[in-house]
Amino acid sequence: MPGTTVGIVMGSDSDLPVMAQAASFLERFQIPYEVRILSAHRSPDAALEYARNAAGRGLKVIIAGAGGAAHLAGVLAAVTVLPVIGVPIRTATLGGVDSLYAMVQMPKGIPVATVAIDGAANAAILAAQILALHDSQLQERLAAYKTELAREVAVRDAKLAQVGIEGYLREGKK
Repeated sequence: MPGTTVGIVMGSDSDLPVMAQAASFLERFQIPYEVRILSAHRSPDAALEYARNAAGRGLKVIIAGAGGAAHLAGVLAAVTVLPVIGVPIRTATLGGVDSLYAMVQMPKGIPVATVAIDGAANAAILAAQILALHDSQLQERLAAYKTELAREVAVRDAKLAQVGIEGYLREGKK
């Protein structure tokens, strides 16, 4: 896609439900993106080619999600100068801690900015903040989003003050 600035990459199609959250936030901030399934283990040549050519194709940030051994983000980061944001995917075996450790424990010189387990939304927000360094309109959209978050908290706080703890818990977060 022309003008694409963020690449969303995942190691398996089973990661798509989580990584779709990143796509949703990028759309909200009007950031063009592409989505790929590339495995560090099952299709290493394709993953390496993708990362090596990403900057030349206009990408500015890569968001990489993977579970288990979760080497995808690190493999991509090893061959590109672009910032890579890792999204560790929850696993049935160890709850995603294995994925988290695989991403966050990178060797010196190959950083991967890593968000929480299944934190694809935060990965997209971080990507937007990186891009906003040189885009004042994107800065404004992000500021509006932060204002919206604060407004939501204020509404919940006011409701709690009005109905008390028991009433709030009874009614839920409506």
